[in-house]
Amino acid sequence: MYPYTRHRRLRTQESIRKMIQETVLTTNDLQAPLFICEGNSIKESIISMPGYHRMSLDLIIKTTQSLWELGIRSVLLFVKIPQALKDEKGTEALNPNGLMQQSISAIKETLPEMIVMTDVALDPYSIYGHDGIVKGKEILNDASVEILVQMALSHARAGADFIAPSDMMDGRISAIRRALEKNGFPHVGIMSYGAKYASHFYGPFREALNSTPGFGDKKTYQMDYHNAHEAFREAQTDIEEGADIVMIKPGLPYLDIVRLLRDHLDAPIAVYQVSGEYAMIQAAARQGWLNGQEVMMESLICIKRAGANIITTYFAKEAASLLRNT
Repeated sequence: MYPYTRHRRLRTQESIRKMIQETVLTTNDLQAPLFICEGNSIKESIISMPGYHRMSLDLIIKTTQSLWELGIRSVLLFVKIPQALKDEKGTEALNPNGLMQQSISAIKETLPEMIVMTDVALDPYSIYGHDGIVKGKEILNDASVEILVQMALSHARAGADFIAPSDMMDGRISAIRRALEKNGFPHVGIMSYGAKYASHFYGPFREALNSTPGFGDKKTYQMDYHNAHEAFREAQTDIEEGADIVMIKPGLPYLDIVRLLRDHLDAPIAVYQVSGEYAMIQAAARQGWLNGQEVMMESLICIKRAGANIITTYFAKEAASLLRNT
């Protein structure tokens, strides 16, 4: 009771504040998403993601090396596929010599200890920009899962450490897990997008990979952002089907979901701080409306404080550089 209890005593000096700090962010918490495109020596700006780029594989290798030197131990790979290679069934996704498969092999050859996770969904490969096989205006669940299984196996053969299915098709985790076991890849993990919402924060990402849906939206397979308990059911199901890590996407606007899953699930949790979150901070910082570095670090700490073990963020390199120098 006041005056004997004065909470401000523990805030009087930075050394005291640091001593009792409850949440500490390290480079081990960070995962860097990488956008890979065809060609050589290519570094393409993404207008809606200031400071972030699509890069050809030769530059991605150099970027991955610099990330490793900063203490980042995991990358999540996405590829931009030329329009000419897209079709109704996402055939290029299964090409053993495709851009994704080449990228996995090249990174693992250069940095064997770097944890390579790979996006498994059909939207970058589909002329429709949807995450599954399309029939009329319907996204077919079971037919999509069959393709996703083959896609996951091709990534495992190329050397991926974790498969990261982002499609939200029902049953894909159990199907992929069975296929990995059957084909000699019991060591390959699965990071499932357990609670991926049909969010409006994905716009810049879709520009980066040219994967905007050609019709409709993704609300028949991604989650309704009005719902919370559904996220628990989705994530719990994925764990029961064999997922090693479950991801929540987006990040900062969904911290209640992170805490819900942290309190009720006994599994590592990843959180994706998505392109729209990154773009908003960058845009406001460039206008001088806020301090970009401070808001970046605050947002990452908040995500970890809510319960994240892994934070996938476009700020990974910048945050790691800042952590290294403090």
